[in-house]
Amino acid sequence: MKSVGFIYHPDFLKHDTGFGHPESPKRLEAIVRHLKKNGHWDQLHHIEPRAASLDWVTTVHSVGHVRMVERRCLSGEPVLDDGDTHVCPDSFRIALTAVGGALKGVDEVMEGSSRRTFCAARPPGHHAEASKVMGFCLFNNVAAAARYAQKNYGVERVAIVDWDVHHGNGTQEIFYSDPSVLYISLHQYPLWPGTGAAHETGTDEGEGFTLNCPMKPGSGETAYLEAFRESVIPKINKFEPQILILSAGFDAHKADPLANISLTERSFELMTTMIREVAERHCAGRIVSVLEGGYDLDALAGSVEAHLSALSS
Repeated sequence: MKSVGFIYHPDFLKHDTGFGHPESPKRLEAIVRHLKKNGHWDQLHHIEPRAASLDWVTTVHSVGHVRMVERRCLSGEPVLDDGDTHVCPDSFRIALTAVGGALKGVDEVMEGSSRRTFCAARPPGHHAEASKVMGFCLFNNVAAAARYAQKNYGVERVAIVDWDVHHGNGTQEIFYSDPSVLYISLHQYPLWPGTGAAHETGTDEGEGFTLNCPMKPGSGETAYLEAFRESVIPKINKFEPQILILSAGFDAHKADPLANISLTERSFELMTTMIREVAERHCAGRIVSVLEGGYDLDALAGSVEAHLSALSS
């Protein structure tokens, strides 16, 4: 696994969402504990990120949005939206570090220090829109990473694949009219947040650069692999990305309490393998994977292990 950079910061555990919240520090604790128990921890290339500068966050978010998150976190407000995006006074700083982790992942693969990276960060990001917090997310980590790859390394085409069980409405909104970023999402539909229908394919110059693969409740590995073979991989092949970014949520696991999809650890390993192979074909194997959801602790830890094993092959 030494070919995989594991990006993690102990401060990610300090993002306090309160008692009983599903997006809790226990998620990362479970991942770390599982990897250490199974002997995989020492096989990874460990990287500690720094907080991203505001200049990079505002490539995908409005200045007003960033200042709102800062002000309300520092003032001690416990919730930033209608009820599920809980924060603490440290959350603004930690969210910047989560973005910084995704940017560091780009540095690693673009500069050749790691072939592939996995960023075990929280808070997650793919529901955060340009000017809106949502669904546990403050800043959109993968969107910032995509812009960073383009602006800092001259990458012209970025593909983002999102297999979190909930549609990444934020990532879609940020890039919906942008032909330089291909956004692909596989997600349970219908399900919160209600976006991600198959007819949502982009607008203006971005028409055709969003691909939504809505999956019926109860779908399992067979349906997902079919979607990969028939839709996802051909779309990536046609686009020919120069870097591939994953919104790696593991809440499509059959044990997860927040949805009704029936994937297993093996499913995530197989999907990762298919992504790795298409990345080898088009972008020298460069993959930046960023943690999104996953709320059954055992399923999350086991799925991340399977994901890392496939990334390292």
